[in-house]
Amino acid sequence: MPKRTCVRRALPLCILLFFLALMCLNLQRRPGPPPRPAPGNSASPAASVTAERRSIQELRAPPAAPGPRASDPRRGVTARPLSLEDVYIAVKTTRRFHRTRLELLLLTWISRTKEHTFIFTDAEDEELKSSGFHVEVTGCGSDHSQESLSCKMSAEYDGFISSNKRWFCHVDDDNYLNPGALLSLLRSFPQDGEVYVGRASLDRPLSAHELLEDNTTREVHFWFATGGAGFCLSRVVAERMAPWASGSEFEKTSALIRLPDDCTVGFIVEQRLGLSMVHCPLFHSHLENLLLVQQKDLSSQVTLSYGRLDDKLNTVEVRGGFSAEQDPSRFKTVHCLLYPFTSWCP
Repeated sequence: MPKRTCVRRALPLCILLFFLALMCLNLQRRPGPPPRPAPGNSASPAASVTAERRSIQELRAPPAAPGPRASDPRRGVTARPLSLEDVYIAVKTTRRFHRTRLELLLLTWISRTKEHTFIFTDAEDEELKSSGFHVEVTGCGSDHSQESLSCKMSAEYDGFISSNKRWFCHVDDDNYLNPGALLSLLRSFPQDGEVYVGRASLDRPLSAHELLEDNTTREVHFWFATGGAGFCLSRVVAERMAPWASGSEFEKTSALIRLPDDCTVGFIVEQRLGLSMVHCPLFHSHLENLLLVQQKDLSSQVTLSYGRLDDKLNTVEVRGGFSAEQDPSRFKTVHCLLYPFTSWCP
């Protein structure tokens, strides 16, 4: 075989061998796997990669917007936890009950919430004012009519709106309010949420007839939290109510449905704002059988009441403290159960 033909046939084989040798050389120059962490070092390669990716994402992320100021309740969730100073507690009463119903509240729970409780009444009381209580004389009627009740609720609402507080809570002068339970309940809600919470006195929505502009009426249905058990509104809801509740508007709205104050609040929230009442069994009025409230559960109840039901005295049953003759409402005994170190407790 000629020499030139042998060289031609061997040339492709030489080229192939050359490229194989070059690939082996490159493989030898590649770095090996990362070393394992030393004993005692908990960081794994996967964790290191995750941390590195997180750092890169944080660097690329835009700067966070400044959060709401803790002192402004209208800017959403605040950094500071809710406290009693953030709650506007309104008590509705009348002059003839100042020395009976109201005096009992002043002695018991209001003594612990004095700075945050505002008493709405229909007549001046110098003794109350000189004792340092917040007394708001409304100029409303002293009777239990729709007009008088709505007039006082209007004053309560305006008082809250002009404050810097985050929650509005209404109670009557025959309610015992448990401040600790109230605070726990309100803390369970989003502080920038739309909340209307209380207890309905009916087992179904209320039916009413709203007077329209053309002097006709339409039937409306809505839940309302009875004022006799107390209820609370978040500031967001209260501010949204303003077109139908601010100034003289609350009384006008009440006249449209010809129903009193607590019903009007429910009407505005559910019919005008399209929100739903939060039903809470921790509020109690004299319209329910209070004997069903167990003594072991008293510390978690937000409000209690007393009165007569089916011609019988209707109160919670609580042992110890004062006798039924000394404490017919049982409020003193309940208060001493919750706050046993009160100076006048037995």
